[in-house]
Amino acid sequence: MWALRALCLAGLGAAIGGGAADQCSWRGSGLSQEAGSVEQLSLHCAEGSLEWLYPTGALRLRLAPRLPPTSAAVRGRSPPRVTACIKPSATFRGAQLYLEREGGLELLLPEAPRPHARCFSWLPQEKVALFLQATPQPDISRRIAAFRYELRGDWLARPALPTAILGNEGACRPCNDTEILMAICTSDFVIRGSIRSVSNDAELQESIIGVSATRIHRQKFPLFQAGGRPGRPVGSIRTPLRCGVRPGPGTFLFTGWLHFGEAWLSCAPRYRDFQRIYRGAQRTHQNPCEFPAD
Repeated sequence: MWALRALCLAGLGAAIGGGAADQCSWRGSGLSQEAGSVEQLSLHCAEGSLEWLYPTGALRLRLAPRLPPTSAAVRGRSPPRVTACIKPSATFRGAQLYLEREGGLELLLPEAPRPHARCFSWLPQEKVALFLQATPQPDISRRIAAFRYELRGDWLARPALPTAILGNEGACRPCNDTEILMAICTSDFVIRGSIRSVSNDAELQESIIGVSATRIHRQKFPLFQAGGRPGRPVGSIRTPLRCGVRPGPGTFLFTGWLHFGEAWLSCAPRYRDFQRIYRGAQRTHQNPCEFPAD
């Protein structure tokens, strides 16, 4: 561990080189690095990727997204925490990934990790970085350390954070009325429909809910497409396996967020319950946005 810290400090003055980068992603080769060097990188997007071919030496990656101000900041409250999630490629080899925080290093991804996302959070004033350390290899050929990342400044304020990954103990509890009303206004998708099927992935500890949509109120990307009953788009939504989701009759309002291109569930009230909640909020002028609750 002390050797890793020494490498971090030794690399502070290293020149950036040997890779191709834009504001969001970086791709480079360790073959162009000097032995024992640390290459300094900085990415400024809310999502992107890194691909390090033939890892040698180390990379120190600063994630500095230009996040929009959140409602909490606007109202003068304390700034929200920034949350990052890292998802390794299925063929991640040749390096280990550490979180560098306040002078310490925490292992995020060992060599050859399972393809699960790891998430962590920090306050905007904290100094954090990712430290990618090449592992000694007799043959570095066919070694590629690659991962995707996502950063959000408002995830912890949303009920739809992929809690299976963050380990939130309240991940499986039903949403309360306030969370449901906020979810219909701010989620990446809002779908009215029914459950077609539920399948479980024991390795990823996820349940995949097959949904037949009767109305697509919102979807940022084409998650639900034609393919089911005539005129009914179908799609899948993920949730933690430990929540024990089961198929059942009735119409639901599914809300949630995209996480590495996959739909994750936040709130899913029965539609008749949502109508009651929304109309009650309308009567007291407490609905945060207008929504067609027909």
